[in-house]
Amino acid sequence: MSMRKEDIDELPKNAANYTALTPLWFLERVAKVHPTRKSLIHGSRHYTWHQTYQRCRRFASALSNSSIGLGNTVAVIAPNVPALYEAHFGVPMAGSVLNTVNIRLNASTVSFLLDHCTASVVIVDQEFFTLAEESLKICSEKPNTFKPPILIVIGDENCDPKSLRYALSKGAIDYEDFLQSGNPEYNWKPPKDEWQSIALGYTSGTTSSPKGVVLHHRGAYLMSHSAALIWGMNEGAIFLWTLPMFHCNGWCYIWTLAALFGTSICLRQVSAKAVYEAISKYKVTHFCAAPVVLNSIMNARPEDTILPLPHVVHVNTGGAPPPPSLLSGMSKLGFRITHQYGLSETFGPSVYCAWKKEWDSLPPESQARLHARQGVRYIALENLEVVNKKTMQPVPPDGKTIGEIVMRGNVVMKGYLKNPKANEESFANGWFHSGDLAVKHEDGYIEIKDRSKDIIISGGENISSVAIENVLYSHPAILETSVVSRPDEKWGESPCAFVTLKPEVDISNEKGLVEDIVHFCRTKMSSYMVPKSVVFGPLPKTATGKIQKNLLRAKAKDMGLVKMSKL
Repeated sequence: MSMRKEDIDELPKNAANYTALTPLWFLERVAKVHPTRKSLIHGSRHYTWHQTYQRCRRFASALSNSSIGLGNTVAVIAPNVPALYEAHFGVPMAGSVLNTVNIRLNASTVSFLLDHCTASVVIVDQEFFTLAEESLKICSEKPNTFKPPILIVIGDENCDPKSLRYALSKGAIDYEDFLQSGNPEYNWKPPKDEWQSIALGYTSGTTSSPKGVVLHHRGAYLMSHSAALIWGMNEGAIFLWTLPMFHCNGWCYIWTLAALFGTSICLRQVSAKAVYEAISKYKVTHFCAAPVVLNSIMNARPEDTILPLPHVVHVNTGGAPPPPSLLSGMSKLGFRITHQYGLSETFGPSVYCAWKKEWDSLPPESQARLHARQGVRYIALENLEVVNKKTMQPVPPDGKTIGEIVMRGNVVMKGYLKNPKANEESFANGWFHSGDLAVKHEDGYIEIKDRSKDIIISGGENISSVAIENVLYSHPAILETSVVSRPDEKWGESPCAFVTLKPEVDISNEKGLVEDIVHFCRTKMSSYMVPKSVVFGPLPKTATGKIQKNLLRAKAKDMGLVKMSKL
C-alpha cells in the first residue's frame, strides 16, 4: 500500500529560500533606503536612520565586547527616550533578550524582576538611577548567588544633571561612552531560529508575583506587519510616543516604524498640552494611548489645545475598555480612533474593532456603541474565540452569554519564564486563556464584559463593572470613574463607584452630587446594578494609564460593609 504524499514535492529548505523571521532586518533596510530621513526626535536631539542603525550596531558590538550575547538578558529602566528605542534593535542584534522595566514600579518589585530574569546588564535613565540602585541593593542582600550586572546610565539634557553626576560617581557607565566603545559597522547576526526569544516583559502581578512573558522573533516580525496593516499605516508615518515603549514593546510599533520608514517623536512625560503641541509642531499622524489618556486630551483646558486639529490624527486605544462617550467625543474633535484589545501575552493588541462602511449612516450614539466593542482578530492571530470555561465550547453569538476569551496562533507568547504551573494553566486545552470575560455578537464581534476578578456578584446576580462605568462616563460631571465590589451586609457585594469629577464641578454639596449620580444611574440601568457607594477623588493608575482596580478593591474593602441596602 503506497504512502500518501504530504506535498507535491520533496524540495528542502535551504539558505537561499528560507531564513528565520525577525524584525531586525527592518532597520538594515530603512538605513539603506532612507539613510537621511529622521528616525528619532527627542527635544533638541534628532537622529537619521543611518545614525540609528550605526548606534544600534555599536550597541550590539559593545554588548558583545562585554561577553553579553545568547542566553543573557539586558534590562532597561527608562521612559520614552531614544536609548530605549535603540535597545529594541541593539540588544537582540547581540543575540540577547530585552527586558523593558516599568518605571513606575517600586524597588522591591524591580529587584524581583532583575533577580528573576538574571539580568546581566541594567541600563537606566538618570532620573531613575536611584530606583535601580535600591533594587540592586535588595538583590545583593538575597541569599543566592546574585552576580552584580553591568550598570549603564542614560543621560538626558532634559533632566537635572545632578542625577547623572551621582550615577557616574557610583561607577555607572555613561550610555554614550558605552556606544562609542562599539563598532558602527558591527557584523550582527540574525537569529538562527525564529523561536528564539527577543523580549521579556512582566505582568503587573497585582494578585501574585509578576510573571515573565517571553516573546519570540517570529511573533515580533508578524505583529509588526499586522499592526500596520489593520491600522492602515502608510510609509513615513510620524508617530508620537504617548504609549510607554516599555509596555508590550510599544505594541510592536517600535519595529513597525522601521519597516515603514517612519519617524518617532519621543515624550518623556505625557500631557494633553504636550500631545497637541507635538501634533502641530511635528505633524504627528499616529499615536497610541489608554482611554484614561484620551480622556485627558478630550477634557483638556482650552488654552492647552490646538483645535480644530491641523490634520487628521489616527489614534489606537486599548489597555482598558473605552466608554462609548469617550470614543464619540474624540471623534468629534477630529481624531480617527481605532479600538483595540490584547495582552502582554499576545505581543500587545491582537484584536480590533474593524470599522464597517455601513456603520457610517448610523446615528453617532449607535456608532460609538458598536465601536466600543473589542471586535475581531488581527491578521496575525489565527484563532480567537469566546468559550464556556467548563466545556471549552464556543458561546452562542447572542450578545448575552458570557464566556472567556481564548486565543491561538503565532502571536501568542512562548510562555512564562520559569513558571511551569502558570504555563500549564494558561495553555490548557490548546488555547491561551486570557482571563477576560466577554460575549460574542451576531456579527462575530466580541465585547468584553469584565475581567474574571472584576465581576461583582450581588445577591446572586453577576454585574459587569464595565457596563456601570460606561453609564457613569456619560454623566456630565464625571471625568474618570472605576467601579469595584464592596462588601454588602445584605447582598454580599454591591457596586462601589470611585469618581474623579471634572475640574469645573462644584463639590461643596457632595451629598447632592452623590444623589444626582445615583439618580442618573437609576434611569439608565437595572436597580441591582446601581452603585450603592460613590467615592470622590483621584484614581490610582499604572504607568500605562490603566486604573489600578486592585488598589480600589482594597480601599472599598477597608470602608467596611454597606449596611442593609434596601435595593
